[in-house]
Amino acid sequence: MSSKHPIIAVTGSSGAGTTTVRAVFEDIFKREAVNAVCVDGESFRRYDRDTMRAAFRASVGEGRPISHFGPEANLLDRLEGLFREYSRTGTGLIRRYAGTAAQAEALDVPEGSFTRWAEICDGTDLLFYEGLHGGCIEATWSHRHMSPSHNPFVIRERHRLETRYDTGIDVAQWVDLLIGVVPSINLEWIQKIHRDTTLKGASAEAVVGTIMRRLPDYIRYITPQFSLTDINFQRVPLVDTSNPFIARDVPSLAESILVIRFREPKRFDFPELLQRIPNAFMSRPNTLVVPGGEMEHALRVICTPLVHELVERMRHSREL
Repeated sequence: MSSKHPIIAVTGSSGAGTTTVRAVFEDIFKREAVNAVCVDGESFRRYDRDTMRAAFRASVGEGRPISHFGPEANLLDRLEGLFREYSRTGTGLIRRYAGTAAQAEALDVPEGSFTRWAEICDGTDLLFYEGLHGGCIEATWSHRHMSPSHNPFVIRERHRLETRYDTGIDVAQWVDLLIGVVPSINLEWIQKIHRDTTLKGASAEAVVGTIMRRLPDYIRYITPQFSLTDINFQRVPLVDTSNPFIARDVPSLAESILVIRFREPKRFDFPELLQRIPNAFMSRPNTLVVPGGEMEHALRVICTPLVHELVERMRHSREL
């Protein structure tokens, strides 16, 4: 973490809705005159599209299929290196991934490939990351007094652990504000199936197969991040999603509620939030429930002061 060069990370699974949250943050940056460098998690994939297909086929043949959720298909060491370097100096190496034809044309690279690595220009106020691994920790550990069922991935304050472990990758330690976007699992799957069949032309059967293959990596590398986040935004549908694999449409925001969990509730003025967000209520001392239709408004109300706080601290630190 850094007062001079803060980092905000939005983390969530494929199809979870992190792109929507990114758009809200970009609007906040524009209105608050914040010069942010935006980093896409896809740019830290290990392979371009064609190479990933070949690597996946080889891994299936070896009986250990890789996925974009796991470390085998990602440059997690370089992602942590970027966060570490930016937090210390305000710079670091980034690249872009052309996932669509429009992006390929704009970046002047073939679709499914990367641009060259380039250094972040001086003068940015903060780094904003959106992707799968903004709070990823990949660790090994040995137990002292804790049973194997206790997972040290989910503990952010490591000095409280009664266990000894050596950390390999720890992206989360460099993030100043970590936001989780995590729909209920059935809704997440419905959104992914709908997105990939509509936008990517994949068959529903192929998308379901991808979900199943990714599940072990999802459990190990994606889910634990949501116990490290400062704030979680979880969308819960109010309609029947009991069989996500036959759902024909995605539940709308109006058919959902938003469950927002705060890791440090004492930092927030909940009476003010309740007054500013229509029909919101508290379900627990650290949990705010908001109508789904108020999602973007709630994001702005909650996150704008946090961005402002980081930027003010950054400017004060740099002046000193």
